[in-house]
Amino acid sequence: MYLEKINSPADVKKLSVDEMTALAGEMRKALLFRLSKHGGHFGPNFGMVEATIAMHYVFESPKDKIVFDVSHQSYPHKMLTGRKDSYLDADKFDDISGYTNPEESEHDLFNVGHTSTSVSLASGLAKARDLKGEDGNVIAVIGDGSLSGGEALEGIDFAGEMDTNFIIVVNDNDMSIAENHGGMYRNLKLLRDTDGKAECNLFKAMGLDYVFVKDGNDITSLIKAFESVKDS
Repeated sequence: MYLEKINSPADVKKLSVDEMTALAGEMRKALLFRLSKHGGHFGPNFGMVEATIAMHYVFESPKDKIVFDVSHQSYPHKMLTGRKDSYLDADKFDDISGYTNPEESEHDLFNVGHTSTSVSLASGLAKARDLKGEDGNVIAVIGDGSLSGGEALEGIDFAGEMDTNFIIVVNDNDMSIAENHGGMYRNLKLLRDTDGKAECNLFKAMGLDYVFVKDGNDITSLIKAFESVKDS
């Protein structure tokens, strides 16, 4: 097993793409094992396995700071940051919470259980980094369901004029806790349908650069995208 040997993100960086693909399969089995017995959020975590592996392969957590929205997609992150035993051993299920938690790990920045928070929280980290003259990437992870929240939109509006290293990963899987409605989702669909090439682009309109990844479960594509924006 690869997962049993992962004690920190440094161990992910030693793997080949084929090995990371095998790791993703093991992580999904571990998610199913824990969640079927203990409860928790299935969809957001199953969908973010490869993206989380790719982020930890490319970035340097905890120097590079990854902020997860709601925490519902943070279980793969927990597995890769020293907490995989809580997904492999039923006796250790209760050693961790269902949310990111700074008391558990230096790789968790906030105790978060509410939607639409990651972009604004991460923008604060980026601003603090710049004021202190530090370096390192700041990455906000958010799903399309959370993207329509007012705090997320305020965060994106602020990010558009920061002119600094700040990366927003939007996991647009056309899924939410309920059916998505509104003009934003028409534009997200247009971007999906055109492989990100549509002239009408919400993110560019807000002053952000934009990188489209068609297959969010393809590790090679994800690594290429993250490497293209790292330290930019």
